Amino acid sequence: MKATYTLSRPVLPVGTPSKVDLLVTFQAEAPAAAAKRSLNLALVIDRSASMAGVPLKHALQASRQLVERMSPEDWLSIVTYDDGVYSMLAPTRVTDKAAIGRVLSQIRVGGCTNLSGGWLKGVEHVGANKASERVNRVLLLTDGQANAGITDPQTLISTAREKSAAGVMTTTLGFGSNFNEDLLIGMANAGEGHFYYIQTPEDAEGVFGIEMEGLGSIIAQNLEVTLKPAPTVKVASVLNRYRFESRGQEVAVGLGDVSSTEVRQLAAELSVDAGAAAGPVTLATLVYRAQAVVDGAIREISGELPITVNLAAASESAAVSADKNVLAQTNRLRIARVKDQAVELADKGDFTSASQRLRQVIGELSATLDKASYDIAEEVEQLAHYAQRLESKKYDSVIRKELRDQSYQAGTRNRGDLALRGTAGGSADSLEPVSSAGSGVILKCVREGGKLRIHAASEGHDASFNVQFPRSMREEGVTYVVDKLEPSGDGTFYRVVGSIKRLVLPGQERVARPAGAAVAKKSKPTASKVTAGSAADLPTTNSVGSGVIVQCIKEGSKLRARVVSDGYDPELNIRFPRDIREENVLYVVEEIVTTGNGGSYIACGDIHRLVQ
Repeated sequence: MKATYTLSRPVLPVGTPSKVDLLVTFQAEAPAAAAKRSLNLALVIDRSASMAGVPLKHALQASRQLVERMSPEDWLSIVTYDDGVYSMLAPTRVTDKAAIGRVLSQIRVGGCTNLSGGWLKGVEHVGANKASERVNRVLLLTDGQANAGITDPQTLISTAREKSAAGVMTTTLGFGSNFNEDLLIGMANAGEGHFYYIQTPEDAEGVFGIEMEGLGSIIAQNLEVTLKPAPTVKVASVLNRYRFESRGQEVAVGLGDVSSTEVRQLAAELSVDAGAAAGPVTLATLVYRAQAVVDGAIREISGELPITVNLAAASESAAVSADKNVLAQTNRLRIARVKDQAVELADKGDFTSASQRLRQVIGELSATLDKASYDIAEEVEQLAHYAQRLESKKYDSVIRKELRDQSYQAGTRNRGDLALRGTAGGSADSLEPVSSAGSGVILKCVREGGKLRIHAASEGHDASFNVQFPRSMREEGVTYVVDKLEPSGDGTFYRVVGSIKRLVLPGQERVARPAGAAVAKKSKPTASKVTAGSAADLPTTNSVGSGVIVQCIKEGSKLRARVVSDGYDPELNIRFPRDIREENVLYVVEEIVTTGNGGSYIACGDIHRLVQ
């Protein structure tokens, strides 16, 4: 493993206190630097009612792709959970992939979400074949809130930390908009794994591919770094989201695993009380150690890296340009912190302060960082979009998840395909519709790996280039017309010049609906009434859509209906037609309302039987 470093300012002024950003990179020295570790995985799948239809279908398809990437030397177990926990596949070598595929095909949705029970069973299975030369990890996927078993987030996070200390790591994958991102991010951090936000079911295979690529290329595990600053230097801040501990002036940081396909970076801000003599000086010594498989056995690898800088007169120091790459990386981490701060403020209802924090960062980015960078341009567009949403008080679970995911990925990973992901919130409704492009340039909005991208579709323009475009107007599948495109300073992306309109077919022009225009209110819901004599007589559906899932269970001699969709209390009774109640049947109800005293629910609108 190779360790290198770069400073944001290679020359500091003598006799003047300074701050400098340090960026340390760890990576494989060569593709064959360490032996590939075998995998010991537990796939823990949420089969609660909210996964019904498309989410579970794509989760299972992604799971099949994961199995295809595994080798006969790898171990796999499969656990599903709803109210209960089910070991669908005991720990086994991945020698018969067709048989494992048949196990996945048997998985069907059930009731509530016993996340803790499913996860702990996965930990138990991984623990049965745990070995230091293997990658021992649980992959926990869910789309809902833990509402059965252990539900306290702090207990689950603390337990994840205990299990990782014992050698079993946890990666969490959140589907849709109803899961608890704070819980899943907390478990991933404590469990020394990764967190992924799967905004649409179609993203699942790509995200599973990213995780498997990393797991299959781990060259070192448990990378621990200690920064030992000189007496005149202080570690002011560790900018990443890694676990760290201050030991006097020294700081110990746990960076986790290092793979051959993804560099691992440590960023820190150093406060330097520079001496009076010019010349090179050591700011700190970086000591690192990790475990790697060498010649078939686990070996500890270690090294030291002196961090040096040149001291010079103030005029000479000022004449040396700052390293733009280091600033881009460290400011990306600082922006991640601001996004978390904005979420914290917005959660308290202080949307004004939350928006102001984001607007402040936009100003700083525009003034100090490289405007020729598409990544910076995209960051500015994202921040402006979220600030606008907060200012209009359109703060919802999807916006919150996007902000938290972007902050997490920036703070822990160094992958462009995971940075700034998010596809929700934009709309082209307020744009003027036109049926002809005229002399303008045609643009199209497409989804690429969990992001909405704009590309040119007119001749004479490079369709592979990204287009800097307002995030608030991006809507998948929409075609736009702009007056002109101009290339960026470095010639790698386009900027929009002039007006932006929406291109529609002749005769399909419509009057633009102003952003924020009121939507017609629905009439008061009425209790469901059915003419069907049994559940078998109900119309069927294989998707949930915007509906709510109800399940019938046996309680003593009675059949009780309960709401099992996320956000509802399954313990509350529900007014639900008795003639169609049948044990373990799942129903999709158009709407559920709460009674005036809040003690029960009423099923309203159409009712369908959910088929799988």
